[in-house]
Amino acid sequence: MQVVGTHECKLDPKGRVKLPVSLVKQLKGVETFVLKRSVFQKCLELYTLEEWTALMEKVNKLNRFKKKNNDFIRRFTAGIKMIELDAATRILVPKDLLHIASLDKAIVLSSAINMIEIWDKELYEQAIDDATLDFAELAEEVMGNEDDDVS
Repeated sequence: MQVVGTHECKLDPKGRVKLPVSLVKQLKGVETFVLKRSVFQKCLELYTLEEWTALMEKVNKLNRFKKKNNDFIRRFTAGIKMIELDAATRILVPKDLLHIASLDKAIVLSSAINMIEIWDKELYEQAIDDATLDFAELAEEVMGNEDDDVS
C-alpha cells in the first residue's frame, strides 16, 4: 500500500470516521485494517491487513530469547485492533485508542507511505510546526548522505 494525501475529517459521537473518497479509491477495495498506537507520536497507525502481515513477518524474525526483542514486540503490538470498513466507508476507532491518541472531533488522516496516521487535528498541526524548525537538518541527515549519480 502506498497512499498519498492528508485529509481533514470528523469523528462522529460513536468514534466513526468516514474515509474520504480519494483515499478509498487508493485503497482499491481493502476492507480489513489493523489499527494501533504509534511508537513515536501521539497518533494512531492504520495498516491494511496485507501491510500488517508483511510487517509481522519481519517482527517474527526477531529472537524471542532476547529480552529487548520481547519488550519491543509487546510495546509494538500493544492495543492493536482489527477493524472493518463498513458499507458507508467508515471505520470505527475503539474508545481505548481514541483516548490514547486524544482524538475528539476534528482529525487528520495523513499518509505515511505504507500506512495512514490518524491524528487529532491540533496535535497534528503542532507536530508539523515543531518539525519545521529542524526539518532541513533532518532532511540532509536522512536523505543527503548519498550521491546516487556521482561516478
